Amino acid sequence: MRRALVLLWLCSAYSLAEPPVLRFSVAESWSMPLMRIEQGQPVEGILFELMQAAAREAGVRAQYHVMARLRLQEAMESGDIDVRCYVSPQWLTSRNGDYLWSIPLIEQRDLLVGRPGDSATTADTLPPQALGTVLGYSYPTLAPLFARGQLQREDSRNQELALQKLQAGRYQHAVSNQLSLQWFNRGLPAAKQLHGLAVLEEQALSCMVRNDPALPTQAVLRAFVRLKQSGEVERIIERYTQALPAPPVANNKDL
Repeated sequence: MRRALVLLWLCSAYSLAEPPVLRFSVAESWSMPLMRIEQGQPVEGILFELMQAAAREAGVRAQYHVMARLRLQEAMESGDIDVRCYVSPQWLTSRNGDYLWSIPLIEQRDLLVGRPGDSATTADTLPPQALGTVLGYSYPTLAPLFARGQLQREDSRNQELALQKLQAGRYQHAVSNQLSLQWFNRGLPAAKQLHGLAVLEEQALSCMVRNDPALPTQAVLRAFVRLKQSGEVERIIERYTQALPAPPVANNKDL
């Protein structure tokens, strides 16, 4: 009996010492250098390292929930996940749910991308055609062109697949964030690299944290502040980009 009580006490003490779990959402459409997913779990990438670092700073255990991008907002609003990163308030179709925003963490630059030999252009001067896009992604600057039928979305499951289809000639142009384009071009000879034709949009992206008394919400938000102010966010990004070529981009943002 005494031994059983000791074991029960040890188990209780161990459980009390366990840090709380924080559920991070992972969009299955993410690809490197943002995230690489193997067997349903992230294993490397900028966002993976950012989430790991934030969890350590806040004293919590990170748990990752991989889901379709179109489910992310619903999952956040219903309380199925606690933290969603790499998101902008402009992307939300509703403001249901109780959550708080972190400071801006990563700059995203969306580019109109073409194959070798394409000349610089703007999206609104493209002739009617299919445009390589990613399922569930919104492209505010292109929305009027989609609405009037000048351009048609051809969605891929993730950014890497969209660029692979462009390289294979499935369509003439695609949209890509600059980090993914640089990663895709790594190791390719200059004559075969895809290149940015114009900047479509630049946004500062943040993380949103569920505001629940049962969660260390403020500790997580402070962790993001420390990571940004210490330069750790930039160091994480540099680990995945410092050896990558910067694609030439036309300095034309009047799209």
